[in-house]
Amino acid sequence: MYVVLGANGRAGGETAHALIESGKPVRVVLRQREQAEKWTKLGADVAIGSIEDVPSLTAALRNAASAFLLCPPPVSGDPCRRAEEVGSALAEAVRQAGLPKLVALSSVGAQHETGTGVIATLNRLEKHLEGAAPSTTFLRPGYFAETWGEVAPAVITEGVLPSFLEPSQTIPMVSTIDVGRTAAWLLGDDLSGKRIVELRGPQDWSANDVAAAFSGVLGRPVETAFVPPEARAAVLAQEGVPPEVADALLGMYDGIASGRVEHEEGIEQRRGFVALSDAVERIVRGMGKDAGGLAA
Repeated sequence: MYVVLGANGRAGGETAHALIESGKPVRVVLRQREQAEKWTKLGADVAIGSIEDVPSLTAALRNAASAFLLCPPPVSGDPCRRAEEVGSALAEAVRQAGLPKLVALSSVGAQHETGTGVIATLNRLEKHLEGAAPSTTFLRPGYFAETWGEVAPAVITEGVLPSFLEPSQTIPMVSTIDVGRTAAWLLGDDLSGKRIVELRGPQDWSANDVAAAFSGVLGRPVETAFVPPEARAAVLAQEGVPPEVADALLGMYDGIASGRVEHEEGIEQRRGFVALSDAVERIVRGMGKDAGGLAA
């Protein structure tokens, strides 16, 4: 049995789907029973539990061959404190369940304790989980290509791609499809001990590349609109992002701009296969939009 946390999110969902498609027995851990139907229809087992609750997590992990673990993105409160709480609970549940193998979702740049904003929370997660299971793999993907879906409405209605990234700076990006496929493969791999795997897309991309991909999908020009550092806090506040979370997110973009959010020398590096244009096309399709009609 392969256990997957965060199945209703991007990376966890892709991991669960990849395992199911390969014929593996899967148990997804959900917060609410009402979320279970779509997974049971796909043939997955469902466990109800909270990521902070050690007893329910232990029960979900018991007798599993391996598990995909993660710390959900922060939505309120102190992100670092939250990461400490989640990391501690996950590690304790892994030990109590006697889980032989885990794959934990981390990020490029997680080798640094500071200077990377919200990514530093994953440094804390890695420290809690290191050694919790005999086989421990940290999967460090780049910036999720699907994250651009958060600004897709502005792209579609205005032909403008708002970006906190300097438009021409290429950075590690990757589709969550590749993340899920790689995680599923790592869950079934027979290597033991500690392993760190960095995952990028077929090539590194910039915000300008993303704008060009949207332009190709929509059939009309899309321009990148760089949001300068001094204006970003107001943008996040307008979107309702709490101050502590906003500070962590802004710190990540500062870390990307400075080059601190980059690969760690000497670790395993892999590249995915999903093209940026395919990821963007899925974003547009997922919004229920007709790309042909939008091009008119």
